[in-house]
Amino acid sequence: MTDGYGYGQGRQLLVYGGTFAATDPSGALTAVRGAFSPDGLFVRDARHLCRWQLTVDGAAPEVLMPMSYEEEGVGRCVLVPRGGRQEPSAYTLFREQAVTEGSFVELLKVVSNRPVPTTVRVALTVDADFADQFELRSDHRTYQKPGAVRTREVLDDGVEFTYTRGDWRSSTTVTSEPAPDAVEETGTGARRLVWTLDLAGQGVAELALRVVAGPSGTGSAGAVGPGVVAAEATANPAAVAAGAATSPAAVAAELARTVREFTEGIELPGAWPELADACARGLADLAVLRVPAAGPDGERHLVPAAGVPWFLTLLGRDAALTSLFALPYRPELAAATLPVLAATQATEQVEGAVAQPGKIVHEVRHGELAHFGQVPYGRYYGSVDATPLFLILLGAYVEQTADVALARRLESHARAAVGWMLDHGGLTSRGYLVYRADRGGLANQNWKDSPGAICSADGGRATGPVMAAGAQGYAYDALRRTAVLARTIWDDTVYADLLTQAASDLRDRFVRDFWMEEAGFPALALDGEGRQLDALASDAGHLLWSGLLDKEYGEAVGRRLLEPDFFSGWGVRTVASGQAAYHPLSYHRGSVWPHDNALIALGLARYGLHDEARTVATGLIAASTACAGRLPEVIAGYASSAYPSPVPYPHACTRESRSAATPLALLSAVGG
Repeated sequence: MTDGYGYGQGRQLLVYGGTFAATDPSGALTAVRGAFSPDGLFVRDARHLCRWQLTVDGAAPEVLMPMSYEEEGVGRCVLVPRGGRQEPSAYTLFREQAVTEGSFVELLKVVSNRPVPTTVRVALTVDADFADQFELRSDHRTYQKPGAVRTREVLDDGVEFTYTRGDWRSSTTVTSEPAPDAVEETGTGARRLVWTLDLAGQGVAELALRVVAGPSGTGSAGAVGPGVVAAEATANPAAVAAGAATSPAAVAAELARTVREFTEGIELPGAWPELADACARGLADLAVLRVPAAGPDGERHLVPAAGVPWFLTLLGRDAALTSLFALPYRPELAAATLPVLAATQATEQVEGAVAQPGKIVHEVRHGELAHFGQVPYGRYYGSVDATPLFLILLGAYVEQTADVALARRLESHARAAVGWMLDHGGLTSRGYLVYRADRGGLANQNWKDSPGAICSADGGRATGPVMAAGAQGYAYDALRRTAVLARTIWDDTVYADLLTQAASDLRDRFVRDFWMEEAGFPALALDGEGRQLDALASDAGHLLWSGLLDKEYGEAVGRRLLEPDFFSGWGVRTVASGQAAYHPLSYHRGSVWPHDNALIALGLARYGLHDEARTVATGLIAASTACAGRLPEVIAGYASSAYPSPVPYPHACTRESRSAATPLALLSAVGG
């Protein structure tokens, strides 16, 4: 299968840790910019290879079998020279491609179809533009790069591209075995590697190609940019050159070992094979979506990245939720995520980064634009909910594993997180967690973070400070779980009683301020004046997960979420249809998010609504089956009765850690 669902234009995605490649059906890279799905080899937020275009005898070959992703992590396609029915192809080209940390490898086999000797001229045009991922988004923004210099150096076995701007230096090295006969200039900055292959009758020639990325700050000259949390660089070129897998077959073996180590020992439900398959697929994806990051003492951990293609990096909210979903099955994800989030916790106020003491990071970026402060995401704290989710994860992890040592190690970080919620977060002064739009970053800072996502039923946007409903549920659960840690591990009953009372007070006032009597449903948010934003939205299901609502209100909300305007057949829509705010192709105002539905299913089960939880799980697993076993980040809100397969959301991450962990959450909610 391809990984093209929701990614556009049939792009083939190969991913391993902090590295991914996106090619077209022929295995080519064409330097696409400003599209839904730019192609290239990406490492640490930069495109290290933008052109990889094959010609044979002066022409691009035709695709006989398009690039497809094999389960062992290798992409394969079959190409032939252009010809007609009356003139069978003289030779066939078999491509195998794979990625490992910081590198891309290809084995190109040219097989003669004739009984007599044949000569084939193969050429590969290669280039590295080192574009930052933020430059490649379709938002029409441009970024100045004063003093930037690109160089190309011919090597004995290939070519090396370098990019320098101030203290920023990146490189990409392309080599081949056998070495090319020539490396030609193209007039564009790209270079053309050329081979003349003499094939015996029915003979075979092979080219083993390798690309090694050297991101700035990872062994090449240059400083590590702000927000870098990798204890050991994602793609240290020296390490890659010394020991990484050097062929697609070697990558397949390495990937198989990684997946096997991560997935073995987990019992999956035999009575529901589709759910078991989705869990297995999700676990395999989580195994390769982990990226290296550092804990408080610089120790190395592997934490779940948010997703590809746009978010192959640490996002605090995503890592916490992914780790929570996987906690009963793979607690080591939480054991890694918790110290990494503690290590990136803000210790001072930084206006442009929306940082305040005790706040947990929202997003970490390693690219050039973050390094030079042209985007605010080097370490960016524009999230109202990552901080309570950190506390929830800590409490749940200790409850699951009895790892008292980690609870003691992170006590100061947990107390600082609670301090942020009470102080800068707004619980003491406003009674709720509150955020304000960030002009340089995110307008909304809850999980629905797109502009206009927090709205009234008529589509009107929130103004002024915003108090989002779901975040209040997280705060309630965080206070209660931290109170347990304080009472049972930190031996501080006074602090525990304080947090317990704060949680109780929050629960009491929430119903008073958020509950909409006429609708029998909680408001999506309150605005700065305390007015209810009355859109009927899926966030109410998060209140069930956190236990903020009493039994009567919780059951009413749970049943309401399964009515046809909310439930599409694939899952619960982010906004119920029939409201002016609803749009089935909106990112957060009518689409269906697997992780959102996982929280809803867990919440339904918590309130004893087991039939409803199973209905949600059944819809999601049907969507997974229709998407070849992998749940995307988000799908459109169209009803399953309107179209037999889930309609893609065009900008979705095809592999996303929260979606990969969703089947595990469903297994927890409904069993096998």
